[in-house]
Amino acid sequence: MTTGLIPGGQPPDPRPTNALPPRPRREQDSREEAQHVIDDRPRSSVITARAAASFEPVGRSVATARAFVRDTLQGWGFADIIDDAVVLTSELVTNAVVHAGTHADLLCLRHEDGVRIEVADRYPEREIPLQGSLATMGSPDREGGRGLQLCAAIAARWGVDYTPTHKTVWFQLDLPDRPVGTRTAGPALPAELLPLADSRVRVAVVQIDRTGAISAWNEDAEELFGYPADQVVGKPLTDLAAWPHTPGTSTGIVEALQLSRWEGSYGIRGADGRVTPVYASHLRVRDTEGDPSTVCLLVRNHERAVLQSPTRVPVTDGPADGQNADPFEVFIGSPAPDDLDGLLQRTVERARDMLDGDSAFLLLATDDETELEVRASTGLPSARQRFARVPVEAGPGRYGSARMPAVHEDLFTVSGAVPLLNGTGMRSVVTVPLKVEGRLTGSLGVAAEGPGRYSNEEALRLQFAADRIALAVESARLGELERLRRGSLSFLVEASDLLAGTLDRDQTLALMAQMTVPTLATWCAVYTITDQASDPYLSYVLHEDEELIDGIKSLLSKIAPPDPVPTPGARVWSAPGEAAHDAALRSSMRTLGLTGGPTHQMSSGIGPTLATASAVGGETVVLPLVARNRVIGMLTLGKPTDEHFRQEILELAEDLSRRAALALDNARLYSERTAISQSLQRSLLPPELPDIDGVEVEVIYRAAGEGNEVGGDFYDLFPISDGAYGFAIGDVCGTGPHAAAVTGLARHALRLLAREGLSGPAVLERLNSAILDEGARSRFLTLLYGEMRPQPDGSAELKVVCAGHPLPLRLRQDGTVEPAAEPQPLLGVMDDLELYEQTVVLDPGDVLLCVTDGVTERREGTRMLGDDGLADVLTTCTGLTAGAVAARIMRAVERFASDAPSDDMAILAMRVA
Repeated sequence: MTTGLIPGGQPPDPRPTNALPPRPRREQDSREEAQHVIDDRPRSSVITARAAASFEPVGRSVATARAFVRDTLQGWGFADIIDDAVVLTSELVTNAVVHAGTHADLLCLRHEDGVRIEVADRYPEREIPLQGSLATMGSPDREGGRGLQLCAAIAARWGVDYTPTHKTVWFQLDLPDRPVGTRTAGPALPAELLPLADSRVRVAVVQIDRTGAISAWNEDAEELFGYPADQVVGKPLTDLAAWPHTPGTSTGIVEALQLSRWEGSYGIRGADGRVTPVYASHLRVRDTEGDPSTVCLLVRNHERAVLQSPTRVPVTDGPADGQNADPFEVFIGSPAPDDLDGLLQRTVERARDMLDGDSAFLLLATDDETELEVRASTGLPSARQRFARVPVEAGPGRYGSARMPAVHEDLFTVSGAVPLLNGTGMRSVVTVPLKVEGRLTGSLGVAAEGPGRYSNEEALRLQFAADRIALAVESARLGELERLRRGSLSFLVEASDLLAGTLDRDQTLALMAQMTVPTLATWCAVYTITDQASDPYLSYVLHEDEELIDGIKSLLSKIAPPDPVPTPGARVWSAPGEAAHDAALRSSMRTLGLTGGPTHQMSSGIGPTLATASAVGGETVVLPLVARNRVIGMLTLGKPTDEHFRQEILELAEDLSRRAALALDNARLYSERTAISQSLQRSLLPPELPDIDGVEVEVIYRAAGEGNEVGGDFYDLFPISDGAYGFAIGDVCGTGPHAAAVTGLARHALRLLAREGLSGPAVLERLNSAILDEGARSRFLTLLYGEMRPQPDGSAELKVVCAGHPLPLRLRQDGTVEPAAEPQPLLGVMDDLELYEQTVVLDPGDVLLCVTDGVTERREGTRMLGDDGLADVLTTCTGLTAGAVAARIMRAVERFASDAPSDDMAILAMRVA
């Protein structure tokens, strides 16, 4: 469809200037036409506006013609006759494009009393069947002549003109009789409810020329703002206007003055320096020479009722039925989709059909309105374009026409004007903004494959449609955003719980990947960095299809990892997609034998290669894992071929990466400290126990607390000299690292002092002094120390000192159990100790059992195992080896109570063979 709009002036006759006289017709037909079709239009009436359009001979042209007439008459202010004009136009255009099968040329002429509409087809040989009288025109159900019946019934005047090339049917609708000047009316109101105004309402009339300078300034403008006309004429209006810029938008008064109509509020700086809030109505006109200018009517803002236009009454395509239709439902249809994607898809499809386009698209603005995101399209490769983003204001590939309606007649001459359409074959496009309360919320566009398909009239119609659906789209978008945010919060809470539930590095890596796939991405890879001098290492790869994991891992291992940039946010990484494409291309060429090699060897590998290329062929982004101001890795997210990430998904992934980075670093620190702790604790334990001829030795050691290998209990067995061995078992007050520190001091001091040849009491006295020297860090210590010398007769002689420790128990072969030492003062409390040693001889088969108080003080409620309970268990161990004795004691301790032991335990069993 091609259109043109010429406001004002007396247009030439719409019929061709070289038209020949009508072809001869039968005399009877001529008399009938003269009788019933008389062109009595007033030739002296002044035509004030003219709008023309041409429609192709296709069925949808009828709806397009109806919309054209509706919008034209609405713009002219002829709302009272729109319904009748639309009905008649629909019938006449149907006759032209359907029955005559030619283009339909539509002409609208406006004059003071009404409007004249002419519909011409290019099939003059097809005469209109006219009868002798209206009463005998035929049945309304017949296919032909129905439009003429409607014209005769509805129009004030109508007629038919013939030329050698065209047949024109015209009708004229007059405005209904009403008091002069009445357009709308409101009810009578009490005086206190009327808008406030001064004794005289002043309306400033300001005319702005094409350069934006003031060319006319009336007396009311002088009175309102204090400037005489000679001071402001020739100056730009922008010097006086205080324009209320909306954050995030660039539309200003310069842009507003270029619009055909504009209505709203701003301020004018007066001669006294004060800003007067005004309500303005702008109308863009042109003079007879074609020079445009803008007429501005200004009143004080509180008097806006003087200028403010009433709300337009919505109209429908069909005849009026007494009820007003919802403009949104008129465009979208009823029922409207209740989800955002469905609403957007319905919008682009209706917009395409409305303008007879080949494709349509809708983009939504981001929160900061700096970018537009493709959310719906039809007639375009939507899978490739969905969620793609383009900048609005600046930069390569910018979407420069987002904030104002724009018509591009040929995209081939303005490369990149609409980046979304690059490479699609579309040449002409019309785009309009979606705005809510002056804020840019999106952009709607319709495109066609041919050039020059659209003009300003189509932009106006599309803008009307965009205005109808903008609020509904924004409401649906906010609803979807709220649902996404709620889902994101739930997702992050669950992710935080899972990440906080483990301190294992490998498990943390697995959780990171499993939380992103498939919720956020199709595949994911995690790179880790050990230290600042190390390169990123590919630690984990996951794809929603497990069969593709190995292929992606192999592909990523062959390309350089992404740079560890600490800048927050997601950045695009194109290397995986390029590498996958190259690998697939090489495999395909080898399969086809284009590289000169055998084809059968590579044919089996082409399938996995192409599958991997498809899996990583979409958008890939990298998010840094930053913890404690250091990049410890990168989280890589990918989509399959032709897919993009939504901004909301990237923001959610960024939040997840921060939590995952901290969890991963905590796991790393925990692993490092655990390794250090375990290394130090192992250094406090004695090395392998020595082999003693004729004596079996078994030790069982349990440190209380998770992850502890050494606590406050300790043991040792070491050679002193030829044939002599020292043994010890002790208990430092408390558990954990502080007790373990004293344990290390005691064990190493015992070895050093014993090998100096000192007796048992002397060794313990010096150890006591060393513990007291620790000051505030010192802890008291119970210790059983002894020296063992195997004898030639098979027995073993023991010299024992028991300093505050549970007494050792001796098990004889006959099953009797007795203490093998007497109690003495513990260490780490008093300076002067008087200790003595006792000698014990173990006969062959005897067992000496030494334990810490974690064994004897094992509790279950109010019950305690105690020394007697331990002795009872030991009596059942007659004839057992040292290992079996220690194991039976430990099993009895564990079974005594159901709870886990809360104290360190050590068991040392020695049996003379």
